[in-house]
Amino acid sequence: MCWNGGEDGIATATIMVLGDTCTRGCRFCAVKTSRNPAPPDPMEPENTAKAIASWGVDYIVITSVDRDDIPDGGSGHFAQTVKAMKNLKPEIMVECLTSDFRGDLKAVETLVHSGLDVFAHNIETVKRLQRLVRDPRAGYEQSLSVLNHAKQSKEGMITKSSIMLGLGESDDEVKQTMMDLRAINVDILTLGQYLQPTPLHLTVKEYVTPEKFDFWKEYGESIGFRYVASGPLVRSSYRAGELFVQTMVREKTKNANGSSL
Repeated sequence: MCWNGGEDGIATATIMVLGDTCTRGCRFCAVKTSRNPAPPDPMEPENTAKAIASWGVDYIVITSVDRDDIPDGGSGHFAQTVKAMKNLKPEIMVECLTSDFRGDLKAVETLVHSGLDVFAHNIETVKRLQRLVRDPRAGYEQSLSVLNHAKQSKEGMITKSSIMLGLGESDDEVKQTMMDLRAINVDILTLGQYLQPTPLHLTVKEYVTPEKFDFWKEYGESIGFRYVASGPLVRSSYRAGELFVQTMVREKTKNANGSSL
């Protein structure tokens, strides 16, 4: 999916790598699953970079299915894609929305040091609902560990996460989740409405009002998130904070070099 420049003049796109078949079976997601998906295309990183460079976008979100069948969870493939993209278009901003790599912190480091600008991983829901909503191989503490390690592994790394609402969570549980994310210095948060993809998936417990989404945006900003996108149609790969990220990265580069880009 793509967005044009809009009011801020930043053209963005989201692309999925590592195939279309997931090794997990989360109860909120309709992506097809298999224990043994087809192996990744070794030419995908280079071909993806060439395609994105030709699109003329300023900000790219790279995401994927979970690949528990690959020793590093696909981290190396992500990293190769980022490096190929930065080689062709150094000024492009790259966000990777990743799995938890089974909690493999070395895999997190591989990706963090590939040249990406934003490390995104979704905690998805509150602690109490994790086992109901997510595959048993995922988990609340594991997701926090991955996000924390991404932040700690490279100075200035921007981190991002997302929460789905409408699954039966309480306000206090949402607040606690947001506070747990802030405790590990997650910078950007998106909150959106869960929608049931098929009758076989989890049912919607509540349709959250626009006013409540506004409340969560204000609350998130009040506890220190540097950017919060909150609304019924907001998704983790939603056009959320690209202008903020560009400004933040350029300020970081200016401070490091003593001059602007």
